[in-house]
Amino acid sequence: MRLFGRRDDGEAREPLPGDHIADFWTWWEQARPQLDALVAAEDAERLAELVAPAVAALHPGLVYEIAPGRDAAHALVVTAAGDPELRPLAHRWAKAAPPADLLWEFHPSRQANPQVLELTIDVGGHSFEFGKLVFGLRVPHGAPRVDVAAYHPLFAELDEETRMDTTLLALDWLLGEDEVARWIGEITAAAFEPIDAVAAVHLPAVVADVASEWAEEQWALLEGQTASGAPLIATTRYPLRPVDYPLCDQHIEITLPYSHRDENGLPVGESLEALRDFEERLAARILKLQGEAVLAAHVSAEGHRVIHLYADPGGDAAIHAKELIVSWEEGEPRVDVTSDPGWTAVGPFLS
Repeated sequence: MRLFGRRDDGEAREPLPGDHIADFWTWWEQARPQLDALVAAEDAERLAELVAPAVAALHPGLVYEIAPGRDAAHALVVTAAGDPELRPLAHRWAKAAPPADLLWEFHPSRQANPQVLELTIDVGGHSFEFGKLVFGLRVPHGAPRVDVAAYHPLFAELDEETRMDTTLLALDWLLGEDEVARWIGEITAAAFEPIDAVAAVHLPAVVADVASEWAEEQWALLEGQTASGAPLIATTRYPLRPVDYPLCDQHIEITLPYSHRDENGLPVGESLEALRDFEERLAARILKLQGEAVLAAHVSAEGHRVIHLYADPGGDAAIHAKELIVSWEEGEPRVDVTSDPGWTAVGPFLS
């Protein structure tokens, strides 16, 4: 049995005050006998009456799903449904979950379903057979993404929004929701079959092939201009994706003014060496944090280097940053710490 809960899009961006994760798991422990009985009876309506309000209390923008588990009999999935602002909340919810047992396991995103191509669901009053789904696939040169145009014979009878919702669900079940966020680029739900379309069964292999090309850590060097027209140089992790660091929703911005610069305002000589030394020491600190923080990018322009870190706010990354800038001798350094679950501060570098 699969049971879906959908968010109220009119309220999806409004967070509730406080942290209700602990309250949810207290409720879960108390309601567990009743939930087990309803699942066994396949009473989806009464199950939704219990689960929907509890998930909504976490945040009304979250979506839940009760599905077959990978190891347990059932899985409770509470997902941000592609909303980067809510992804950290979903992952913190799953991190606080009780240990999985024979009946229940817990996930903060939809998991790939090995039997998806054998499933049939109701879509707009029609029987939608996933096995009839095909894809037109395109891998842009040098990009860590696969562009997808989905087609199903039923799509001609569905409106655009329903076609897209069904396509997104199919991709989540074929690949897993996080893999979709990592590797799928432009998504189209086509009313006509794309040229050279392939059966849906081949999509995971194509995505795995693309992913294998980006298995090693890589960085990109970019050039551009500031809003005032001054030259800038940026170095960014590539690919740079918040889904890879779901608990790192704290933005730590380190600003280092430098004294030695060329005619374009970019660092040279002693300042360039000092910046490299600072970043080496910063990288050593990050390494010791064991995944609690990640260096996303740094930008140099107009006599300043701005370093963008993202960290788990429950860790000590901000403290380390503030300790490190004390040793900076060129101008007045600064550390600004804000909440940024969508990584909007490095939006131009996201890939």
